[in-house]
Amino acid sequence: MHYGSIFVETLFGFVTLFILTKVLGKTQIKQLTAFDFISALILGELVGNALYDKEVGILEIGFAVLLWGILMYITEFVTQKYKKSRSLLEGQPSIVIHKGKLQREIMKKGKLDMNQLLHLLRSKDVFTVQEVDYAILETDGTVSVLKKTNFQTPTRKDLQLPLENVELSFMIINDGEIIYDNLTEVGYDEKWLTEELKKQQIFSVQSIFYAEYSKSNGLYVQKA
Repeated sequence: MHYGSIFVETLFGFVTLFILTKVLGKTQIKQLTAFDFISALILGELVGNALYDKEVGILEIGFAVLLWGILMYITEFVTQKYKKSRSLLEGQPSIVIHKGKLQREIMKKGKLDMNQLLHLLRSKDVFTVQEVDYAILETDGTVSVLKKTNFQTPTRKDLQLPLENVELSFMIINDGEIIYDNLTEVGYDEKWLTEELKKQQIFSVQSIFYAEYSKSNGLYVQKA
């Protein structure tokens, strides 16, 4: 009975947290602020501790998760509705490099040392602060970088080259399975795909690990 109750409560907690994540939106994962991080920890604690507490059942778990979810939703609503609350609840971006100069006081306020800053810059393919004109510490802990003009990558506009249409590649086969939605999106059917695979001497979809299609490059296939 003990293992059965753990199973039921775990399954219930999983489904509840999954629904809560869908309701709150992707920003809870992608733009993880300090407040969001604490919220995730508390949600995990609420469910995790309840699993091994014999006096806590599904109703208690559901109530705790629902209550915390409502509080998080209200917080998100407040930050969207009232702009002045965003700096308090979400924080504000900080300029840590301004016109090529390190802003030491701002770095101290953000608890950011040079080793951490250099690590964040390297994640943006910047290996020296001498290349940076502006660097902004975002609320989720990442750094946005604007390089000095001498170090910026030239664009087609800079080189005065004619514009080209941007094309999106679609995954057609994933681990031996056809992605029919993407196949329809590119305007073809399974019969066309079979013929294209035969041209590459491939006669079984199951033997393909990955395949993608774009108008400019055609069908690219990698076998398993």
